Amino acid sequence: MSDELWERIGLLLSCRQRRFRPPGRKPLSNRQVLHGILYVLHTGIQREYLPAELGFGSGAMRWRRLRDWNEAGVWQQLHEALLAELNAAARLDWPRCVADSSQVRDPKGSLRRARRRSTGVGSTPSAT
Repeated sequence: MSDELWERIGLLLSCRQRRFRPPGRKPLSNRQVLHGILYVLHTGIQREYLPAELGFGSGAMRWRRLRDWNEAGVWQQLHEALLAELNAAARLDWPRCVADSSQVRDPKGSLRRARRRSTGVGSTPSAT
């Protein structure tokens, strides 16, 4: 990750303070943890199997930090900041943008549940 990108992202990530008593291990920097998370996403390796020699910390620690960032709304803030920056630079083509259910929530919701469709060829006889 470039230093320019880190300057934009690093401000949104919360800083973890080292405990005074007992001090425990010195926490990894947010940049190292984010590098580990991105490495796992890029390669598809399971978080537990990421080699410790790479210096990205343990899988559980990265998972906890990612959970904390999700709960703090870091990714939504980052998304909004990048969209605002692209919009200010006139680099967004709004007619080509798509709104889907992951971005826009229906305030009324569904009136009724959708009927499940069978995946089989025909109805199967009862086994009992």
